Amino acid sequence: MRRLSVFNQVSLDGYFVDAHGDMSWAHKQDEEWDRFASENASGGAELLFGRVTYELMSSFWPTRQALEANPVVAEQMNKLPKVVFSRTLEKASWNNTRLLKGDLAAEVRKLKEEPGLDLLVMGSGSIVAQLTDARLVDEYQVVIIPIVLGGGRSMFEGSKRLDLKLQKTRAFTNGNVVLWYEPR
Repeated sequence: MRRLSVFNQVSLDGYFVDAHGDMSWAHKQDEEWDRFASENASGGAELLFGRVTYELMSSFWPTRQALEANPVVAEQMNKLPKVVFSRTLEKASWNNTRLLKGDLAAEVRKLKEEPGLDLLVMGSGSIVAQLTDARLVDEYQVVIIPIVLGGGRSMFEGSKRLDLKLQKTRAFTNGNVVLWYEPR
């Protein structure tokens, strides 16, 4: 069975987007962080997105700007298989993308049973909350960014209680800290 992981960056006060839906504050680049991002991206996974995050990612990663800013991550993001969950999107335009319109939890259960790469959700807060409530997430990789936003959206907004067990941590000189958790 394939594992499902979530990778999200959150502010110190727990928001993955600010009150205006912006997450540019989360992109602290330096050599150490860029190396980690490249190593993490090279692991390979089938990427799962909600429509909003998919449209954001598909508008950036195939561009020349993305290839110049971070060629390793851009190559992986464009190459890896992707799934976008949406009831409103008519067509998935980013290469290697399947569009699924059915029940999210049922579709992810099917995906986990299929052979292939592990599954990874990046961003997509409402997807994370729904998959958390369905108890389908095997691992949460949470990057704490040292900034206080004072408001925004939590990636677990509306979720039921879930106890987690810390598996490992990694701190970076830019102040970011990555926490790996598994459900208890």
